[in-house]
Amino acid sequence: MAKKVVATLKKTDGKTYAKVIMAVKSEKTGAYTFREEIVPTDMVKDTLAKK
Repeated sequence: MAKKVVATLKKTDGKTYAKVIMAVKSEKTGAYTFREEIVPTDMVKDTLAKK
């Protein structure tokens, strides 16, 4: 299944996408969780800048 996801992210005829994985700290427990998003490559810096 992972190969299908990677194959769809690398289409040559459309926009290119990147998978952004961020570690987010919980205020209640202090534990870290990971949030994943698939965004266009031109919006990666904007996505990483917001919390």
